[in-house]
Amino acid sequence: MSAKILLSVAFGGAFGAVMRYLMMSGVGHWLHAGFPYGTLLVNIIGSFALGSIIEISGLVWSPSQEMRAFLVVGLCGGFTTFSTFSLDVFVLIERGHMASAGLYITASVLLAVGGLYAGMHIFRQILT
Repeated sequence: MSAKILLSVAFGGAFGAVMRYLMMSGVGHWLHAGFPYGTLLVNIIGSFALGSIIEISGLVWSPSQEMRAFLVVGLCGGFTTFSTFSLDVFVLIERGHMASAGLYITASVLLAVGGLYAGMHIFRQILT
């Protein structure tokens, strides 16, 4: 593994994490809700972005290993928040909000997978 790839992942991860923080803070401030809308939105957007990157690089763009590592592992990995999702679910369950936890799990999984599909489908239609 090269130092260039490791640095690409590190820079992408740092950028993605800052974007995640700003998005989650902004959504939380805007909605003032006890529901983790920020995490949900980040996971949907991150999944859409990953699907888009995968489809674009499979059809019309061959990024270098460093660029792929920056975008897929670093940026998308730093931006998406599955570990935070898991914590949010645990907290909702621990507080006795079983319905909210179930809704959050269902919405996160279905919408994130839907976001991935949408990103791939949209760019497949545009680029082919």
